[in-house]
Amino acid sequence: MKRLLGSWIFIITMILIDLYVFQSLKLVTASLSPKLRLVIHAAYWSFTVVAIILFLVIPYIQFESLPAFVRVYVIAILFGFFIAKFIAMIFFLVDDARRLLQWGGVKTYQLVKGDTTPTDAISRSLFLSWLGIGVGGGLFGTLLYGFGNKYRYRIEKATIQSDKIPAAFKGLKIVQISDIHSGSLDDVEAVKKGIQKINDLQPDVIFFTGDLVNNMAKEMDDKIELFSSLKAPMGIYSILGNHDYGDYVSWPSPDAKRENLDKLKSIHSEMGWKLLLNKHIALEKNGASIGLIGIENWGARANFAKYGDLKKAYQGADQYPFKILLSHDPSHWDAEVCKHYGDIDLTLSGHTHGMQFGVEIPGFRWSPVQYVYKQWGGLYKKGEQHLYVNRGFGFLGYPGRVGILPEITLIELA
Repeated sequence: MKRLLGSWIFIITMILIDLYVFQSLKLVTASLSPKLRLVIHAAYWSFTVVAIILFLVIPYIQFESLPAFVRVYVIAILFGFFIAKFIAMIFFLVDDARRLLQWGGVKTYQLVKGDTTPTDAISRSLFLSWLGIGVGGGLFGTLLYGFGNKYRYRIEKATIQSDKIPAAFKGLKIVQISDIHSGSLDDVEAVKKGIQKINDLQPDVIFFTGDLVNNMAKEMDDKIELFSSLKAPMGIYSILGNHDYGDYVSWPSPDAKRENLDKLKSIHSEMGWKLLLNKHIALEKNGASIGLIGIENWGARANFAKYGDLKKAYQGADQYPFKILLSHDPSHWDAEVCKHYGDIDLTLSGHTHGMQFGVEIPGFRWSPVQYVYKQWGGLYKKGEQHLYVNRGFGFLGYPGRVGILPEITLIELA
C-alpha cells in the first residue's frame, strides 16, 4: 500500500511539474502557427505519457527483461527530459516570484533600462520563459550529444614518486581500469578499440578496481573472450565493486544470489584475472617486492554494504616497503585507510564515474558528484599517501558522457 501511494504521489508531482512548465511553453510558442504549436505541444506531452507508463510497469517486471533499447536509451532520454524541465522550472519560479512581489506593490528592477511601459511585466516573463526553456533545452541537447562519447576512451597519466619504491620497480607501468559495467556495453567493436588502447600502452601490470557487471554474471557471457585479450607480463589483478554482489536485483532465493556471485568470481579466473578477496600478495621483480592488497567493497556511506575487511587483508603486509591497495569506493581512503593505515602508499579506486557529467579543463574541475564524494576523479595526496580515482571504463544508467570521458589510467612509479 505504501509503495502504491508513493508511486501515485510521484506521478501527480510529475504531472504538476509538466503543467507548470507547459504554461511557459505556451507563452513562447504563442506566435507560432497553430499546426506547429500542436506538434510541439504533442511532443512535449508524449514524453510525460511514456514516462508514466514506464514508471507504472517497471515495478512489476524484471528490469533486465526489458529490451536493451528501452533500458539504455528510452529511460535515459525520459530522465534527461525530466531534469531539463526541472532546471527550466527554476527560471519560471523566479519570474513568478517577481510578479508576485510586483503584484504586492514591491518595486522590481527593470530588465531594460528606461522600460516603464505597461508591457514591462510581459516582456520580462517572456524573457525568463525563453531563458528557462533555452537552458533546459540546452541541457537536454547536451545529454543527447553525450550519447556519442561513451566509447571515447581517454588515457589519463599519473606519476607516483616515493623513496619507498624499490629500484627494481622504478618506471613500473601500471594500467588501472574500473567500472566496466558489461551489461551496459552494446558496441563490441568500440570496446575492442578500448582494449587495444590498453594493450598498446604495454603495461607491466593491470589493476581492475571493481564493478565488472551491473548486476548479473550473465552480462559477461558474450564478453569473456573480449576482456581475456588484455595482456600484462606481471599479471592482471582485480577486486569486486558494489554492483558485483547482485544487491540491486530481486533474486528468487539466497542460493540464486550466491550462485550468481560464485559464477562472477569464476569469470575473473576464466579471463586470467587474479581476484583479490580481502587478501594481499607480493609483486616481485628482479629480486625486489612490493605489496598489493585487494579488498571487497567497502563504502563509508550507509547505503553501501561493507564486505571489505582491510584488517584481514593487511595482516602480514607490513613487510613490504611500498604498498598498493585496490579498494573500489574512494570514500574508504578518508574513512579508514588514512586514519589507520598510514603506510599504504597508493590506493586505487573507481565507483564514482565522475557522474559521467561535468567539466574538466585546465585550472577548473566540476562535477555534481563532488557534493557526494570528496575524492571523485584523478589523483589526490595526503601527506605521503596517494589516491587515484578512475572515472570508469563503462557507463551505468545514462548511456553517455558529458565532459567526463571513459578512462584508461596509466600510472608510472618513480
